[in-house]
Amino acid sequence: MLKATLRSFLAHKGRLLLSALAVILSVAFVAGSLIFSDTVTRTFDRLFASTSADVTVGPKDDGLEGQLPTGAEETVPASLAQRIAGIDGVADAHVDVSVENVTVVDSDNETVGPTTGAPTIATDWHPTDRSPVKLTSGHAPEGPGQALLDADTAKNRDVRIGDTLRVLARPGSFEVKVVGIATFTTTNPGSALVFLDTRVAQTELLGDPDAATGISVTAGPGVSDDVLKRRIAAALGPTAYEYETADEQAESAAASLGGFLDVIKYVMLGFAGIATLVGMFLIVNTFSMLIAQRTRELGLLRALGADRRQVRRSVLTEAALLGLVGSTLGLAVGIGLAFGLIALMGAFGMNLKSTEMVIGVGTPVAAYVVGLGVTFVAAYLPARRASAVSPMAALADAEIAGVGRPLRVRAVVGAVVGAAGAAALVGCALSSDTGSAASLLGLGVVLTLVATVVAGPLLVRPVIRVLGGAFPALFGSVGRMSQRNALRNPRRTGATAAALMVGIALVGGMSVASASMTKSFDQEIDKTLGADFVVQNQNFLPFPQEVTDKVRATDGVGLVVRQRFTPVAVRLPDGDRIETTAAAYDARLDEVANVTYARGDSAAALADGAIGMDVEFAREHDVSVGDTIPVRFPAGKSAELKVAALTDQDTADGFGMQGGLFFGTGTIESQVPDGQDSALYVNAGSGVDADELRANLERTLEAYPQVQVRDQADYKELVRGQIAVLLYLVYALLGLAIVIAVLGVVNTLALSVVERTREIGLLRAIGLARRQLRRMIRLESVVIAVFGAVLGLALGLVWGVCVQQVLALQGMKALAIPWGTVVAVVVGSAVVGVVAALLPALRASRMNVLAAIAHE
Repeated sequence: MLKATLRSFLAHKGRLLLSALAVILSVAFVAGSLIFSDTVTRTFDRLFASTSADVTVGPKDDGLEGQLPTGAEETVPASLAQRIAGIDGVADAHVDVSVENVTVVDSDNETVGPTTGAPTIATDWHPTDRSPVKLTSGHAPEGPGQALLDADTAKNRDVRIGDTLRVLARPGSFEVKVVGIATFTTTNPGSALVFLDTRVAQTELLGDPDAATGISVTAGPGVSDDVLKRRIAAALGPTAYEYETADEQAESAAASLGGFLDVIKYVMLGFAGIATLVGMFLIVNTFSMLIAQRTRELGLLRALGADRRQVRRSVLTEAALLGLVGSTLGLAVGIGLAFGLIALMGAFGMNLKSTEMVIGVGTPVAAYVVGLGVTFVAAYLPARRASAVSPMAALADAEIAGVGRPLRVRAVVGAVVGAAGAAALVGCALSSDTGSAASLLGLGVVLTLVATVVAGPLLVRPVIRVLGGAFPALFGSVGRMSQRNALRNPRRTGATAAALMVGIALVGGMSVASASMTKSFDQEIDKTLGADFVVQNQNFLPFPQEVTDKVRATDGVGLVVRQRFTPVAVRLPDGDRIETTAAAYDARLDEVANVTYARGDSAAALADGAIGMDVEFAREHDVSVGDTIPVRFPAGKSAELKVAALTDQDTADGFGMQGGLFFGTGTIESQVPDGQDSALYVNAGSGVDADELRANLERTLEAYPQVQVRDQADYKELVRGQIAVLLYLVYALLGLAIVIAVLGVVNTLALSVVERTREIGLLRAIGLARRQLRRMIRLESVVIAVFGAVLGLALGLVWGVCVQQVLALQGMKALAIPWGTVVAVVVGSAVVGVVAALLPALRASRMNVLAAIAHE
């Protein structure tokens, strides 16, 4: 049996190759994501460990995790360095100044810094043996007006020694001359670095020559980091500041990097999941057809004495061999994929070294578990079917692929699972709780997908009769035969179409969700935004006060209302402690925004000592107008604020943050005095044309390239762009699913051509031309692909509507069906069918007629 199994596997290696590609893709994405994340983690662990000071003293952690920054820098007294230097065991203590929220521009007002979202960091120049950079040309900055720039940024932005740059920081903007270039000696994390003289950095970046963002401490000989940390904490006060050893700094830095790594890892594992799911359909179909074609061979083995277990084991051994080969090749492709990702990160400024690629023990283990598991599970049902072959099949042209077999079991299972899935989706649509609705949605999606896959063959005959109904009229007998070929084996057609159905269902559901989100935000912007223009940083970060001053002084400006953000923690009457981001506005908010209130008004909410929130949030936490709630702000400050107004916006969380908390700028200025504005809502003055005002504002802000002027249309486009990022990911997943689905259709048609060799020979003998034969196979492929697209779209539209119902609980109540996408998917699926049929049709048309007729 082993010899027969190996002989069979090698005999069908060409047919199994396409199935192996699905395994290879699945394994490649798993292995590539693990290798890449392990490489980045190891690289940055080394970076953080080699550059961290023995002990760092910083501002006390306020424990607040807001979504948007205040713009204020948390500092410690610079005089701490002198106090720490006198502590036993301290070899050196120096002031650190490091600020991320800066913008650097050149003489042409072009931003000098990364364009990938990485920060531009302005810091003091204090080289040590642990510095991540070293001076390679020019000299160190000495006093005001001088700076160093990192070599990568200088090269990418064509900055040379002697060039003048302008630094836009919180206290204001200032000019510096580049007097030297510093080159990274470690991995470049992708940021741009500007180095200033320490005293200049304190004054220009922090606005206080006696402040610092931290103190770096070097331990003396024989003194451990932990011991030194305890001594410093005892001298300064255990709770006065935040104390971290080098290991703790590296751990916290790695934790902050973890979010970035998780995004990449989960995206790639999502691709692996789609490849695995779709690949399983392909493998099931391939093994089912191979077993159907080998019915007489299997029957002969049974007649010679092989029992059912041996036959089943033989098929599973073939699957294991396929999985082994696919896993090995997939691991190799995964290494190449990781290499490509590392190179891609280099294009984005993160210079990882491919020579330091990490392939941990878990990576090959995961690769082979995925590869072998996918093929083994997918081949199990065909293997069971193979073991049921009767010895009498050796004497007849029998086939066990399911032709003519009743589909009653599928009908019952599909109906039960489908009913459960439909009930879950209905429950999702009717639920008023977001968490419950989301859980029911996930359950409903899984169950309806399973039900559609199980019951798919039941839908083949009615749906394909409709889809291919015009074929006889358009293509005559060739069209009729292509339709009947697709109807001949419902199980095979259903399994082939299922691979395409999964990807299209996913993109259909997410397209409805994204279109609904876009429409909801458009309606919300139309309803809420009353300002002529919004001045905002392109990445929503705060900007310097001088920007606000310049806007106010611009010709034609009639009103400017400021918006600021701050992380807060509120203790609510029901006992919950909620950490979120709160917004602050100037008193004339109603003139630039249309806010709907259930209780109170803007004047009450923006008064000193008052706070407003969303009415649903208040109801959920037993908050009433007149209640006083404690609010904690950054830097340990807190206040008791009176609930003076409840908003009733379409977006349940008010301005897009949990609870929709907001108050007046007087409150935030008293609690976060160094905060910066995050947006300015600007109205034109009396008699001033909006276009004229926009031109004036753009001239004013020309010196601040990080800030943009937007009207309602611009704002909508900005939101659409953010939503589109998610949609592009879904389209990429669809693309992967389509690639594997094409392989599945090619595989099915290729095996079908082999299976129908004698039939094709007879058709050719009675006058079917090669061109007509190719057309017949193409039409069969098209109708199968469109069948998969129709099922996928039907499923995806239902999922999308249910997702929209969940979003409606968050205030996004508009439902939009992207009919253009629907039409494009149907047309695209037809094209997929044509492409997938090219090689099988060409092979069929080149058959020798006599040899085909004589084929057994």
